[in-house]
Amino acid sequence: MALHIIIDGYNLIRQSPEMSRLDRIDLQQGREALLQRLAEYRKVKPHRITVVFDGTDAPIPGGQRDRFGGIDVRFSRRGEAADAVIQRMAAREKERALVVSSDRAVADFAAGRGAAVIDSSDFEDRLELAAAGVSGGGQSPPDEGWAPTTRKKGPSHRLSKRQRRNRRKIGKL
Repeated sequence: MALHIIIDGYNLIRQSPEMSRLDRIDLQQGREALLQRLAEYRKVKPHRITVVFDGTDAPIPGGQRDRFGGIDVRFSRRGEAADAVIQRMAAREKERALVVSSDRAVADFAAGRGAAVIDSSDFEDRLELAAAGVSGGGQSPPDEGWAPTTRKKGPSHRLSKRQRRNRRKIGKL
């Protein structure tokens, strides 16, 4: 199953120290910095990526689509929030979607429709790992001083099916 990453553009930009600095100077510079980083990420991980921005300050008439380096760029229509566009896309894509947003309302809606959700700052960390050529598979190297044991430390807890599915999707990043 192909993974479709749906990104809340301004949310990710404003969570990033570097991109938010550019965003404060010029809105277009912040967008370009994000799209450039995502294009580099897409070279390493060829997932389908859509970035959604609020169309109020769009360089093209609201509601139109654009492409940059294999990344789909969407601007919401005038008077419509990007959150509504992201929610519609998550509802349509369901389990195929991974939504990147720190907005709790967007994240909860997407998770309720079966999409996996990752926080913007966590996704930015994965972008940096991919740019450095390190796999972000979610597994850390084994500790040096750890020795295997059969001694139990308490009741086992298995994640729910939804949580396991989300963990697998995020592991693909």
